[in-house]
Amino acid sequence: MGLTDFWNGRRVFLTGHTGFKGSWLSLWLEKLGAEVAAVSLEPETSPSLYARLSPWDGQGHHIADIRDAASFRQRLIDFEPEIIIHMAAQALVRRSYENPTETFATNVMGTANVLDAVRDTPSVRTILVITSDKVYANNGSGIPFIESDTLGGKDPYSNSKACTELVVQSYRDSFFRGRDINVATVRAGNVIGGGDWSKDRLIPDFIRAFESNQPILLRYPQAIRPWQHVLEPLSGYLAFAEALTLSDEKELPEALNFGPDPQSFATVAELAEALGLAHGVNDVWKQAPGTHLPEAPALTLSSDLALSAIGWRPRLTLQQTIDWTAAWYRANWEGADMRAFSLDQISAYEEAIS
Repeated sequence: MGLTDFWNGRRVFLTGHTGFKGSWLSLWLEKLGAEVAAVSLEPETSPSLYARLSPWDGQGHHIADIRDAASFRQRLIDFEPEIIIHMAAQALVRRSYENPTETFATNVMGTANVLDAVRDTPSVRTILVITSDKVYANNGSGIPFIESDTLGGKDPYSNSKACTELVVQSYRDSFFRGRDINVATVRAGNVIGGGDWSKDRLIPDFIRAFESNQPILLRYPQAIRPWQHVLEPLSGYLAFAEALTLSDEKELPEALNFGPDPQSFATVAELAEALGLAHGVNDVWKQAPGTHLPEAPALTLSSDLALSAIGWRPRLTLQQTIDWTAAWYRANWEGADMRAFSLDQISAYEEAIS
């Protein structure tokens, strides 16, 4: 499954472009020749990947809030996109405990605002809404989730993303069927890669601990997660959006999982230790003291439907994912041109999937 010239000249409206995944996707869309308009809040970290990958002269980027329905609607109508990729979200589990109403307002009502604006934008053919692997009701069994499994979520973040799935379903059934608009959701695993400096995520926490010559403190070291490089799910999003836009009679799923090869399922401690080896250090983690907010002990995904529906499969091993991530941060420390370096990693990934 290689990417085609489909994206060259396509008008794409992207939300969440200043985030970790959004910055990588913005750069990839630019490389593919898409015409992009994007809205997002200011980057939440300093340094930020968004700043590292600038300048963005070839794209129309705007700092705006998807919770402002009227402003968002006007920007969408003015741009007249063919494809919408909605990534903007409050994406941190621990932050959702601290501010649940912000999480629901952004993830649920923000998505409703995006979908509602499409009702007045006849140019739109495809809407792809990014949710999360945490949308499933998780009993901790570790059995890989499939797309038809029950939605759920105990913490506010997971629950808000499950609610987002229901909002998408409602707008699809109520407003978009019969309008030649394809609407789908995508659910990805624990995404890692260069340029993430978010709070309470394993890679940024490891990088900060490494720079301070301290071990990383892990809350749940034995928790199992589906680790994958950021370019893996992004390639799936692009392939799925292309298939949806070009589909006519062909039936496509309304949701797809994009997860790593099952051999990339690993515990938090195992990934931390592998990162340590990649950076030449041992004894890289310690158990975080105190009582911690609850997290699922196991979370894994099945991507079988993505393979059968659009021919997508993960290409990078866990070791390659770690090596690519470590190489990015090493290049950043050495003062490399990170826009050029990131474009080189995208090109290498494109070769892997061609």
